[in-house]
Amino acid sequence: MKNFRRPLQDIILAVEAVFDRAFGPKWNPLRQLGSLAFFAYWLVAGTGLYLFVVFDTSVSEAYSSVEYLTNEQWYLGGIARSFHRYGSDAMVLLAVLHMVREFTFDRYRDVRWYTWFLGVPILWLLLFSGISGYWLVWDELAQYIAVASMEWLDWLGIFGQRIASNFLTRGSLGDRFFTLLIFMHIFAPLMLLFIMWFHVIRVSRPKINPPRGLGVGLVLMLLALSLAKPAISHGPADLGVSPTVLNMDWFYMMFYPMFDEYGPGALWGMALALTALTAAMPWLPPMRQPRSAVVDLEKCNGCTRCYEDCPFNAVTMMPRSDGRPFREEAVVDGDLCTACGICVGACPISTPFRSSDELSTGIDLPDLSLTKLRALTDKAMDKLKGEPADGEPKVLVFGCDHGAETRLIEQPGVSGFSMPCIAMLPPSFIDYALSGKGVDGVLLAGCRQCDCYSRLGDHWMRARIDGSRDPSLRKRVPRERFHTAWAARTDRTALEGELNGFRASLKALEGASLAPASLAPASGGDG
Repeated sequence: MKNFRRPLQDIILAVEAVFDRAFGPKWNPLRQLGSLAFFAYWLVAGTGLYLFVVFDTSVSEAYSSVEYLTNEQWYLGGIARSFHRYGSDAMVLLAVLHMVREFTFDRYRDVRWYTWFLGVPILWLLLFSGISGYWLVWDELAQYIAVASMEWLDWLGIFGQRIASNFLTRGSLGDRFFTLLIFMHIFAPLMLLFIMWFHVIRVSRPKINPPRGLGVGLVLMLLALSLAKPAISHGPADLGVSPTVLNMDWFYMMFYPMFDEYGPGALWGMALALTALTAAMPWLPPMRQPRSAVVDLEKCNGCTRCYEDCPFNAVTMMPRSDGRPFREEAVVDGDLCTACGICVGACPISTPFRSSDELSTGIDLPDLSLTKLRALTDKAMDKLKGEPADGEPKVLVFGCDHGAETRLIEQPGVSGFSMPCIAMLPPSFIDYALSGKGVDGVLLAGCRQCDCYSRLGDHWMRARIDGSRDPSLRKRVPRERFHTAWAARTDRTALEGELNGFRASLKALEGASLAPASLAPASGGDG
C-alpha cells in the first residue's frame, strides 16, 4: 500500500507546491477541501431555501414554476437555480477530492477511522440529495431519473407494490406522491448536516469554515459559471413517452448508464461492494498503533496545556483523584491518542535541564520518552563535537517523521533526528542544544506549513517560538541561532537550501563577532 501511495503523494505534493506559491500555505485550496465542502453545503442550502419558497409543489405546476424562475426571473431565480446546481456539483467534487487526499496521505486510519467511516454515509446522502433535487424539476431528465431509481429500488422486492408503477402512465403520478419526493429532498440535506456534524465531533478545532478569501473566490466562481452557462430544463415530463436524448449531470448521475447497461442487480452488487470496501479501508490492512501517552500524576498540576493542544481530543481534564492540592488532572483516552507527542511538548515541566538520568514530566510517550528524546539530542550533539573544526558552523536538526527526512540532508557539520511531530519538541530543547558546546545553530524541520500530519503541530510550534503560547521559548535564546523550515517529503532540495542558507548566516554572524568593534553591525536578536 505504501508503494502504491508514494507516486500519488508525489503528484499531490507537486501540485500543492504550485498552489502554495500562488495562494500561500493558508489559502491553498487543496488543503481546504473539507472546509470548502462545508461552505458549499451552506451555499446550496441558502439558494435551496429561496427556490423552495417560490416552487409550486404540485405535479402539474412544478415544471412551469421552475421555468418561470429560470426565464422570467432569470436575474434572481435563474441565477439562484444555476448557483444551486453548480454548488451541489462543487460539493460532490470537493468531498471526493477530500477523501482521495486523506487516503493518499494515510490520514484515515488510527483514531481517524471514525471520521472516514462517517464520510461514507455522507457521500450517499449527498448523492441522494442531488438526485432527488433533479426529480423536482419534473422535466424529461427528472422522469428518466425517477423511473430508473424506482426500478432500482423495486428490484429489492421489499415494498408491497412496485413503486415504479407510479411513473409508467400519464396521470399515474399524484400530488401526494410528488409531495413525498419533496419531503425526501428536504429531509436528506438535514440528515446530511447532522452526520457532517458527527463527522468532525472527535476532532479538536475542526476546519469547517475556509479562509474568507477562498470562500469569496468559490462564490465568485459559481456565480460566473451560473451567468456563463445557466442551468436549463429539458422538455416537460410526459409519462406516456420515454425520453431519448438527455444531458446528464455526471457528478450525480454517473451510475445511471451502468443501470441501463447491466441492470439493477449488478448495480446493487457494485454499490454495496464499493460501500463496504470504502468503509472497511481504515482496517485494510490493520495499522500498528503506537502506545498512547501516559500521565504521571506526581508531576501533573492540571495546567490544561496538553488538553488545549491535543489535536484529537484525546486528553480530557477530570477532577483530581490522588488528593493532591490541584483542581484537575489530565486523563488520556487511549482510543483517541495517536502518540503524536504534541502533549509532551506542551507540558511546562518537559525540560532537558536536569542532572538526573531519568527525566520525568506530567505526560509522556512510552515509546519515545522525554529521557530518550534527550538521549537522542545528546547523541547528535556528541557527533557534532567529534567532527573536526573546519570553520563551517555545526547545526543540529530536529525533524518530523512525516516531513522531509533529516537523514537525507545530513552532511559534515550537520546531524539530527526526527520525532512523530515537530511540536513534540519542548522549546527548552532549543535552549539546551545551543547552551552546549559544539552546536552553532538549531534547525527545526516540520511538515509543510498548514499541512501538519497531526493537524496542529506546525501551528503550535510557531506559537511557542514566538512567545504567544506556553510553553514558550525563553527570550535569552539568540533567535539568530535557530531557524525553522517547513518541508514535505518531496522538498529535500528546498530543505537543503534552507539549511545551507542558515549555515551561511551563522558563518556571517561568527565573522561579524570577530570583526573590530567599530565595524561590527548592530545585534538583531531579541535574546
